[in-house]
Amino acid sequence: MSAPSMAPTLHPTTAPSRAWRVVRDVPDPELPALTIQDLGILRDVVEYDQGSVHVTITPTYSGCPAMETIREDIERVLTEAGFLHVAVEFVLAPAWTSDWVTPEGHAKLTAYGVAPPGPRRAHDAPVVVPLATRCPRCSSLRTRESSRFGSTSCKSLWVCNDCLEPFEQFKAI
Repeated sequence: MSAPSMAPTLHPTTAPSRAWRVVRDVPDPELPALTIQDLGILRDVVEYDQGSVHVTITPTYSGCPAMETIREDIERVLTEAGFLHVAVEFVLAPAWTSDWVTPEGHAKLTAYGVAPPGPRRAHDAPVVVPLATRCPRCSSLRTRESSRFGSTSCKSLWVCNDCLEPFEQFKAI
């Protein structure tokens, strides 16, 4: 990772910094019930002298259309908190995985009506065929996938055979 070019890097503070506490509550624009910390895309926040801060985030997908909005939201909340120089860096390695969604994120997804992702398959592990996805509305396991594609590329569309309600699942990747 290269150092931010906006301000001198002098004495980074220890985490969790004030800047981290400000940034962690930025909502995801596609799933506003979750914060960027809940999604696990907030990787690092380094606060420097002279009001400078460098934020590192990892997109859920390399072409995620929400990233520019997230960048603008991070810059806005930090500027409103009094930071003078804000740099937001996107890093693609290591690649984000749905395993980075926090337990709080899983609970918020369910409360929002989106089934949270299951564990992703290990690189060299056998392929696991999921037998069911729990309906976030009635908790039934009698569900079926109706489309691999939901309202965003990170979600699939499901239907519950008991309550008959459609719902989305956050894909495990």
